[in-house]
Amino acid sequence: MMNAIVDIINRKTLRELLVTLDAGTAPLWGNMTPQQMIEHLIDQVQYTNGTKTPTCDASPEQAAAAKQRGIYTPEPIPRNVILGKLPDSLLYPDMRTAIDQLMAELESFDSFFKKPGVTVLHGGFGPMNYTEWLIWHNKHFTHHLTQFGLIS
Repeated sequence: MMNAIVDIINRKTLRELLVTLDAGTAPLWGNMTPQQMIEHLIDQVQYTNGTKTPTCDASPEQAAAAKQRGIYTPEPIPRNVILGKLPDSLLYPDMRTAIDQLMAELESFDSFFKKPGVTVLHGGFGPMNYTEWLIWHNKHFTHHLTQFGLIS
């Protein structure tokens, strides 16, 4: 177990952490299974790599305030935040396949932001650039890897 904030740029370390996760591991909080968590991360990264189209329902003022708190403070994502229903079925046949897909989606994320000036909407924070998305993804991955005891 590592004591750190996940750095999604360091894909080798990220993969090494994820492959140590057993499909039967119970979360320290929440209701996700390990594979549901990985598939959730895939889904969220797809909103930042051009695969899915995000929306933001917050006003520009609300989004700016939320982004300030969520991106520009060291505050972690709170435990037991529920922002939707868990899917009824898994999309990938096993953990290894899901991890491979997550790594591919992260590579697409990097490529998507190669064009200067690109921003992508966050559902609560509004438009964010690559650096802001890195901060958010790092916090989000840290939240879920902590949930399964891979880091503390």
